Amino acid sequence: MKKVLWEPSPSSFEATALYRLKSELEKKHRVSLKNYSDLWAWSTENSELFWSDLWDFFGVVGQRMGRTLENAGDFVNSKWFPESHVNYAENLIKLAEKNRQSHPEHRKHDFLIFKAEDHVEFALTFTDYVTLVSKAQQALKQLGLKKGDCVAAMVPNHPATIILMTAVTSLGGIWSSCSPDFGVQGVLDRMTQIDPKIFVTSDYYIYNGKKLDLSQKTAEILKSLPTIKNTLVMGFGQNLSPIARAKFAGTALKPEPVISLDSALDAFESQPLEFVKTEFNHPLFILFSSGTTGVPKCITHGHGGTLLQHLKEHQLHGDIRPHDQLFYFTTCGWMMWNWLVTGIASGANILLYEGAPFYQDARVLFQFIEKYKCTQFGTSAKFIDSCKKANLDPAKDFNLSSIRTVFSTGSPLSEEGFDYVYEHINPNAQLGSISGGTDIVSCFVLSNPWTPVIRGEISAPGLGLAVDIWNDEQMAVVQEKGELVCKKTFPSKPIYFWNDPNREKFRKAYFEKFQNIWCHGDYVEKTANGGFIIYGRSDATLNPGGVRIGTAEIYKQVELLDEVMESVVIGQDWNNDVRVVLFVKLRDGIQLDVSLVEKIKSQIKKNTTPRHVPAKVLQVQQVPRTKSGKIVELAVKQTVHGELVKNVEALANPEALAEYKNRHELTS
Repeated sequence: MKKVLWEPSPSSFEATALYRLKSELEKKHRVSLKNYSDLWAWSTENSELFWSDLWDFFGVVGQRMGRTLENAGDFVNSKWFPESHVNYAENLIKLAEKNRQSHPEHRKHDFLIFKAEDHVEFALTFTDYVTLVSKAQQALKQLGLKKGDCVAAMVPNHPATIILMTAVTSLGGIWSSCSPDFGVQGVLDRMTQIDPKIFVTSDYYIYNGKKLDLSQKTAEILKSLPTIKNTLVMGFGQNLSPIARAKFAGTALKPEPVISLDSALDAFESQPLEFVKTEFNHPLFILFSSGTTGVPKCITHGHGGTLLQHLKEHQLHGDIRPHDQLFYFTTCGWMMWNWLVTGIASGANILLYEGAPFYQDARVLFQFIEKYKCTQFGTSAKFIDSCKKANLDPAKDFNLSSIRTVFSTGSPLSEEGFDYVYEHINPNAQLGSISGGTDIVSCFVLSNPWTPVIRGEISAPGLGLAVDIWNDEQMAVVQEKGELVCKKTFPSKPIYFWNDPNREKFRKAYFEKFQNIWCHGDYVEKTANGGFIIYGRSDATLNPGGVRIGTAEIYKQVELLDEVMESVVIGQDWNNDVRVVLFVKLRDGIQLDVSLVEKIKSQIKKNTTPRHVPAKVLQVQQVPRTKSGKIVELAVKQTVHGELVKNVEALANPEALAEYKNRHELTS
């Protein structure tokens, strides 16, 4: 029997937005919904009613007209609220205003709170935010931005980024961002596909104590983006609140090729905001696949679907409330940034941290969380594991009692990672292990405030998402590994892939394995508790002797060993079969020898099966990862087999692949 680490009290159960929704649905539809499982089942069996009711429940601002769903039986071509209109930015501001009114002084309180390691720190009020969005909106209009134009951004996780995104989308523009640590080619691989009209960047950014200038990189990028008419450069160290509060200076904005953001904002005084009428499925964000298998796919999400899904996840699943202090450690190149900023609509204050998470052994990050009384702390499983490996005890050094929820995503969180959160971060917080992706700008499986946290398990499927686990015969399986599928359409599916007029790339990405069923590409087990355990990506599963093994099964065992910091495992084609090859990064000063190899193999064999035991164990100095921290088994496998890794620009540390190439140990 797995250990229950957290469960709701009866009083907290009834204090949630989820309980209010349940009560409304029971009254309106004359149903009895006793628990989360009942509510989820009803929401998927009556998905059109459910999503329509959510519009009313959240008070979405817009025009709801006509049908709820078009082409319901055709997953690819289905269209939610096809005749309705919703503007995402309008809802950010108007719903925030409505939800924050419980505190009469809310406009004067810190709202966007920013810290960059120990170099820069400031906050903006809600009034500052609205004023600056107004000024930015006017500047963008003068620069010629129109509905449907794309804005490309290479930007840090800074308040100015949120302000500009809100202004762009308020006008019906399309926002697409990546982080400033992307290489020139990595930016161009993404942004040349979408023909952006305006480019947004920063003068510099900070990482691990270093100030990194962006001027040369920006100049190189602009040479290869001929569609760019104007470039806005934000000042990283610029506290925008004086600009918001200053009296109108009356400086004329000259639409030159490169303009500093502060001068652009200074050219206007605050005016009532304008919100362009955008269809529910008008493009809002263009996000990009990791690009490790080729040119990144341009995954396009719409105004209404993104908004509805995020409101659902924030308020119903995450129990995010007005005036909460919402924080997710993310960059602007990861979908968790888009997820974080939608928290504005739920009335939360947004905490933004830019820089290295382990700067000064993560002390600066945890000081930030303590100082601003963070209520929801979002991070990656990799960060939690790294804290564990470094023997950090933040709960001992900092007061983290304000945290109600810890969110973890990016890769599977081990059982020991669950333990670490409760032993070393906050024993009373709800741990929400969540999983979904860029593909849906949200989650398929995640936590909710009614379901207990069970060690090692993601709690439940998302409301309104007909999630199941299928084997290759399209049979639903429990306590058996299979493919994570979604059997019915949902509003936050991509509206399309950019430059994919016949939806061929879209079909190939999700619908090749099962006809008209979304196959997400995760290798997963549904537990007897109704929770989920993710064993890795389906395309990275190992097949020695034809038996499928999830990579996370091996990582779980190897990284329990104190000597091992992290690892990556692949299947190498060998003698008409596949053999398991494990690469390990060890603690400083430790060398891999025969006894340690045997210890690693014994650990794996004892706790899994003989088929999991690697044929080869090799030492490396680095494990290749994407910029969002995900291990790239496929790139390692391609390198080992002498194949071309198509897009090394997608990696945070592409130089790491060199030590996997032509390893003599793998020739015998």
